[in-house]
Amino acid sequence: MANVWQFIVVALMYFCTLLKRSLEQIQRCLCFKSSLNWVQFRQADSDAVEEKSDNIQADVWRTNQEYRTYRNQSNGSMVMVQTSTHTFHVSIYIGIHLNHRLCNNPGPQTHDVMLFGTYFQVDLEKLADCSEYFKALSHSCMRETSEQLVHLDHVPSIVFHNLLQFCFLQQFCISEDLLGEHLRVSTYLLASGFTNRLLIALSQVLTEHTCLGYLQLAEELCSEELQETVLTYLSKYLLERSHLCQGLDPHLKTKLLRLRSKGTPHLCCLRKENLTSRNDPETDAARKLFRLEEDQDYRKWSSLTDLPFCADKWCFTTAVLYNYLYLIGGYRHRVKKGYEFKMASFRYNPFTNQWVSTAPLIKHRRHFSAAVCEGRIFAVGGWYLDSLVTPDSSTGVYTAVERYDPWKDTWEFVSSLPLTDFQFSLSLSHDSPLTTSLGHCLYVLGNIQRTGEKLVLRYDTRQDCWCELLPTLTRSSADLPILNFLGAANSQLVVIGGNNSETMLTSFCVDSHKWGRIRAMERTTLIGQGTILHNEVYMSGMKDNSVIKLNLHSLSLCPLPSLPVTTCYESLFHLYF
Repeated sequence: MANVWQFIVVALMYFCTLLKRSLEQIQRCLCFKSSLNWVQFRQADSDAVEEKSDNIQADVWRTNQEYRTYRNQSNGSMVMVQTSTHTFHVSIYIGIHLNHRLCNNPGPQTHDVMLFGTYFQVDLEKLADCSEYFKALSHSCMRETSEQLVHLDHVPSIVFHNLLQFCFLQQFCISEDLLGEHLRVSTYLLASGFTNRLLIALSQVLTEHTCLGYLQLAEELCSEELQETVLTYLSKYLLERSHLCQGLDPHLKTKLLRLRSKGTPHLCCLRKENLTSRNDPETDAARKLFRLEEDQDYRKWSSLTDLPFCADKWCFTTAVLYNYLYLIGGYRHRVKKGYEFKMASFRYNPFTNQWVSTAPLIKHRRHFSAAVCEGRIFAVGGWYLDSLVTPDSSTGVYTAVERYDPWKDTWEFVSSLPLTDFQFSLSLSHDSPLTTSLGHCLYVLGNIQRTGEKLVLRYDTRQDCWCELLPTLTRSSADLPILNFLGAANSQLVVIGGNNSETMLTSFCVDSHKWGRIRAMERTTLIGQGTILHNEVYMSGMKDNSVIKLNLHSLSLCPLPSLPVTTCYESLFHLYF
């Protein structure tokens, strides 16, 4: 009898155990099915998901296997990816569904096994679309592919989770302090889309304290994209962060300068001289920097910013170096016994739309020329600034030449103009004498007062010496009492001038020392400081507030939209924004 009862008890225990295991199996199947479709569920019911708190959403994946399962809409093969930082006890039954070799012999085992690290169940096909690492793995015969188990124990779980969130759900929420670690993993897994999104986030939070660290990381990862992101930030603040930029390798400095002039140049304009003796609406309107806005349907001048001073009279010359606009000269300000001119220089950064003060010239100059050469600004000619009277025969051009170093923000004297047995004539309509640069040399063009000849002087910035380039252009060859423009194009100097009846253009070859053919064009009054770009000259005129574009090949004149202020004595130049 005892044996019978013992048999009955054992049978009941076996039946209860079998029933319990059957219920657990059904539960696990339901959970597994739910885990395989949790992405679709969250996409279909995204509104409900958004109602959950950020803290819960941020941590739920750590303890809930459902939130570590990512399946695409297609029925692609699943792979288990094992990562770091957490240890989970997982029923081997779940592993049976993931392991292709065990699927053929599922068995009723329920023993727990320990997986060292967080694991993710992921649709391999979709993951291969996001990562070249997994794409190569999916086409390989490696053991990881056949077993559908990838070991990435060295990859932080939080990083891999964020990668999956981005690839499968297009969700991106990564704190600033984790961007570096994410970039390491993303670069390692060759997840280009995720890397690009990380770089966008990084570009918005880079500072002068973190940029060099990321630049070093770019070198460690051999990542050109990360390097360019950091260099783009540094190029935006090239001179504002000069203490960082100057310590870089020469090839990185070259990239910085190239990034400063990346994109499309925009034509800009400002009034470089104003002698109105009162504050009126016209003066206030002219104290601005303008840019030509060009679209398919319209072109017009818009105001970018006010000039960085408040005065009714000013006299400046402009120069563009490293895509910074330099405004060099002075303006009138009130003192105890009236007014006097104050020397001043300013630098404008088109990327930040901000002005800063820079070191003023050593000499008080008016109507001088400024040219950029070999990363320096040279101030040439002009005459005494404080006197606003019209220059006469007793007024002489300054022979002293000054050179500006943008990295040190200092001016210094270099070799003076060799004006010994002749003098250049002066003009109130243009800078005197006209100056431009070509290669590592400056070229100066002026009218010799006593003969009317046109003489070219060359300054070698490396040798710090001047020389005359003969022959001169005589009055018998071209009647050009007025010189309007000097620029450089195609290894030649471009000269525009005229007389009371016509405007003419010629050229001078600095290698052969030969003057080109004299070509006449439509009579045009040109004033101020012009610029040349792609074989086209831009200058302001006296008529209808006009700005003129002159094609050097056809000599055709194209009027640009009128400025919103009266043309007086403008400077035109190109900047990249």
